[in-house]
Amino acid sequence: MLKELNRKALPATAPLPEKVVQFGGGNFLRAFSNWMIDRLNEERGFEGGVVVVKPTERGDYAALRKQDGLYHVVLKGIRQGELVEEVRLIRCISRIIHPYHEYDAFLATAEIPSIRFILSNTTEAGIVFREEAFPTERPPAEFPAKLTAWLYHRYRYFGGDAQRGCVMLPLELIEDNGGRLQACVLRCAAHWQLEEGFGQWLGAHNVFCNTLVDRIVSGYPAEEAAGLQARLGFRDELLVAGEYYHSWVIESPQDLRAELPFERTGMNVRFVDELRPYRELKVRLLNGAHTAMVPLGYLCGLETVGQVMQSAEVSSFIEALLRQEVAPTLDLPPEEVHAYIDEVLDRFRNPSIHHRLLSIALNSISKFRTRLLPSLLAYVERKGELPRRIVFALAALIRFYAGRLGQQPIPLRDEEAVLRFFAAAWQQCDGSESSLRQLAERVLGERRLWGKDLNELQGLRDQLSQYLSKNVTPEALKSLG
Repeated sequence: MLKELNRKALPATAPLPEKVVQFGGGNFLRAFSNWMIDRLNEERGFEGGVVVVKPTERGDYAALRKQDGLYHVVLKGIRQGELVEEVRLIRCISRIIHPYHEYDAFLATAEIPSIRFILSNTTEAGIVFREEAFPTERPPAEFPAKLTAWLYHRYRYFGGDAQRGCVMLPLELIEDNGGRLQACVLRCAAHWQLEEGFGQWLGAHNVFCNTLVDRIVSGYPAEEAAGLQARLGFRDELLVAGEYYHSWVIESPQDLRAELPFERTGMNVRFVDELRPYRELKVRLLNGAHTAMVPLGYLCGLETVGQVMQSAEVSSFIEALLRQEVAPTLDLPPEEVHAYIDEVLDRFRNPSIHHRLLSIALNSISKFRTRLLPSLLAYVERKGELPRRIVFALAALIRFYAGRLGQQPIPLRDEEAVLRFFAAAWQQCDGSESSLRQLAERVLGERRLWGKDLNELQGLRDQLSQYLSKNVTPEALKSLG
């Protein structure tokens, strides 16, 4: 008989001082930042409770309330070539507040002296400014406005005390997330005509950090849930599964290592002066590898990332592309770059993550522009020659956008204008050497796709048309090394 998971079912422990207000309680936050805070509590004596705030009006986190904020995280992956699994009971959530039902209780958390960190994951569309009236009885709609009201209440309650400022750590997957959040808060303060002293307190005693997060979180493991719950002895409606790999890069003007001693736990958390090189690392290597392997793998008859990694020819090609053509273009120490490539390849081999190539093929042309084209251009600039594997990946992508593999249609997903362009370009190509050359010239010259005329790159048109004449097969990839 499974027991209900709640605080009464566990040995009594002293309540943790509340140090974190977290906007959001979804799968990612629960399997990422809450997992980290729970480890900090256990391994470094952080002693931090998390107040979870419902950021939107719909829903009420009923299951989280029912389980007193308790749940298990299940992590699987490959670490240094070995399969690893971790199941952890997360205990750091102290309570859940729905500001639309209990606005006073939400504001009252701003009066807690120990609160120091504000976490959020309100989706890519969450960090926006909208003109709204100053809230009195219910929260404003947008997250930055809620945060502004909360910070203003804290400022007034503590009389602008310099010791009561907070550190904002947004986890939203947008560039400059901390800077954008700060800009929205300042716009809210100006729109509400809040006193000048509040703006000064915000700037002098609060920190808005840019962050970059990475972990695949797949959610409730429905197929494994019964077996896991039998092992644990508890019924857990909030089981959340993810990969073992994790990365959190935090750009902060203040040194937060003493306050958040993640680095002394072995967790992959970095505090850096500049986030840009780490964003480039992820976009060009992890995301770039995905974008290259979609057409290469699919045209070789493969369906998943796992199958790509099991193919000696395709996986070797992808690894060589990363190590020999992308890595030299990055402004980080080579040992750090190659260690990251090792992690990326381990993640791709993770048998518990089932990534279908077609599911990551959406908008592959614009993805090539942001993920692989910068590496191609930087390689040419630094080496004075074309990166042949990236060029072959581009040829494979153009072949992929022909929309057929043999007699089978390829279900392309992209903007209608992009699909029309490639349909027309391929319709005029009869497969002859001259028509493939014209196809290459037409695609490279389409500024809407690349932001520039790529025919200006010496030798690219000729090399691309040569590669377009080759079938994408494991043998062809092997010949390119």
